[in-house]
Amino acid sequence: MEEEGARWCYRGDPQEGQSAPLVQFTNGKLKRAENMSFTLYRNKDTSNPRKKQKVILNAETDRLSYVGNNFGPGALKCNTLCRYYVGVLDKNSGQMEVYNAELFNMQPLVSDNVADDDLSEYLTKSYREKVDLCIEAFGTKKQKKALNSRRMNEVGKEVVHKAVVKAAEEIIETKGVDALVNDAAENVKGDVSLVLPPCHEDAKKPEDVYRFEDIISPAEYEALQAPAAVFMNLTSEEILKMAEEKGYCSFVLDELKSMPMNEKSRDHKARCLWYLDCLVKLSSQRMVKKKQALGPECPDVISSRLVKTFTALSYGNGRIQNQVSASMKTKITAYTIALALHINNFQTDLTVLQRDLKLRDSRILDIAKAMRLKITKTKGLSGLDEHKIGTLSFPLPVYKMPANHRRRIAR
Repeated sequence: MEEEGARWCYRGDPQEGQSAPLVQFTNGKLKRAENMSFTLYRNKDTSNPRKKQKVILNAETDRLSYVGNNFGPGALKCNTLCRYYVGVLDKNSGQMEVYNAELFNMQPLVSDNVADDDLSEYLTKSYREKVDLCIEAFGTKKQKKALNSRRMNEVGKEVVHKAVVKAAEEIIETKGVDALVNDAAENVKGDVSLVLPPCHEDAKKPEDVYRFEDIISPAEYEALQAPAAVFMNLTSEEILKMAEEKGYCSFVLDELKSMPMNEKSRDHKARCLWYLDCLVKLSSQRMVKKKQALGPECPDVISSRLVKTFTALSYGNGRIQNQVSASMKTKITAYTIALALHINNFQTDLTVLQRDLKLRDSRILDIAKAMRLKITKTKGLSGLDEHKIGTLSFPLPVYKMPANHRRRIAR
């Protein structure tokens, strides 16, 4: 007799717009769940896409109260990096119902002054403020004296603070709130490592320093076969017509003039060139639509990955938008350089890429140096202008840049 295997069915969210809560406790493991009651609080502002996802979970026992939330400084970062699921198995039918879930870090609520209906106010307090509350309640005389002295100094700084506020108000009136918000958002992304492709400095071969699969995923490479077929058997006249129509960037058009004779190598280069042209087109946009970001001819798997990897979420006009910010354009440039290295045997003309991406000459050189490329100069095809060539060779050169200079690269 053949035994029937178990099967599962994905149900999504248990309720409209909600996920099942999974909890972990910071001060131990839960032994008896039957003595604990849970209450879920959701934000009432359902018009704002960000606020309507905010949730506070409260757990009550005979001894302690616990609180967890999915927003603010105390929220777990893993909820944005991972997806969690809850499975409910029906032993009779052998079917498991699978639902979306969200992880909450439950912390004990030790203050008696916090009202039951004002948990969010306590959660927004900083670590320093929570320590001060503990000193007020349980501290020694010496600790309480030091706390009072520090608070008196803070009162003395109030005059300076008012002067700063007044100066800030003048700047806001002059520059505008939107410009200041954009500047602050860009400054947060100052780390160069966030915009460069993964670099394997211990690699033995140039192709392993910036691995191909880190630039184009296997799923994207497979999807590139159909759209890249247009590059497979072009004549000189067709390439010239493409140049006149300006449908593709200069780097791609130059490389189409020297396609390999081997069919497999030709197909590989065609896919890489088509993907590189997508990166160049994406860098020229400001706001990107999530669906068909690069036109109907671009496969969905490629379009969605480009939007997810090379755009930043911003909120405006009552909705969330995908923005190609300054740091995201730097990231596109770095990935474009890495792909061009794979196409050209790890040596590429940075000047051609700089013109396609509409960057300053110093900007693309800074990015190339951060990627550990050796920079040389040569004459262009016309013999009149000077081109910068980036080469990936061993040993990798080390460019010592000041911290503020590295910050400008990321921006």
